[in-house]
Amino acid sequence: MSGQTVSTDDFQRHRGLLFQLTYRMTGSTADAEDVVQETWLRWHRVEPGTVRDPRAFLVRTATRLAIDHLRRERVRREAYIGPWLPEPLPSAPGADEPVARTESVSMAMLVLLESLSPLERAVFVLHDVFEFGYPEVAEAVGRAEPAVRQLAARARAHVRERRPRYNADPALRRAVTDRFLKVCLGGDLSGLMDVLAPDVALWADANGSNEMPREVLHGWDAVLAFFRDSIKLFPPDIAAHPADLNGGPAGLLATADGIAAAVLLDLDEQGRVAVVRLVRNPEKLTRLGSVPG
Repeated sequence: MSGQTVSTDDFQRHRGLLFQLTYRMTGSTADAEDVVQETWLRWHRVEPGTVRDPRAFLVRTATRLAIDHLRRERVRREAYIGPWLPEPLPSAPGADEPVARTESVSMAMLVLLESLSPLERAVFVLHDVFEFGYPEVAEAVGRAEPAVRQLAARARAHVRERRPRYNADPALRRAVTDRFLKVCLGGDLSGLMDVLAPDVALWADANGSNEMPREVLHGWDAVLAFFRDSIKLFPPDIAAHPADLNGGPAGLLATADGIAAAVLLDLDEQGRVAVVRLVRNPEKLTRLGSVPG
């Protein structure tokens, strides 16, 4: 067996892990794929037989590339128009994943992780989500273990303080999501008010599209006014389709031209919509594939 074949097999064995790590670090499937590809190129240049632990080498390389990406992205993000949301990630309904890993891919958690420093985010994802030991995390991020423990504690406290207090049952989220989309597309504003929590917030990521608000909307009045005005702009053939995104029930709005928006909801303890997240930026919808049948 040639060294090249061994190198390819070792990389492919860990490719899924690398993508899952870097998606949680970047919040973007496109950026995660770029990091994984660059990791492959660097792995491809390694002299066969010189790496004792391929998994550790690949995780370290991908982690440091993702940290560098986050540092650059924070500068570019300043030019982004309106609220920024992660790129939706298709997921399998009922996938058998540890709770922490499933939660970490939710829109709510990914938005929260944006408030961490790149190093804190890397340490949190590696240790608290994927359960790497502190020595492995220290090697991956290039810091001493005591410093990594401090970073982990700080990130964990930040997440604990701000994480959503309530995770709705998936069946309830599916039912509420389907009803929400039905009343929105049907122009039923009274029905929409019944679905929304009074302090509902709406995030619309469209990178400056004129029909979307350029700031987060808060409260019944603002959100209902947005949908009242938006209904007039809906294409006549727009339709809602159920989907599973970022570890839970969601919806897609589509026309004959393709997917127009992804809709992800957070619910409160009463089963009402507490947060609406609309991903309208076309660049973040291309990897969702075709509309579900």
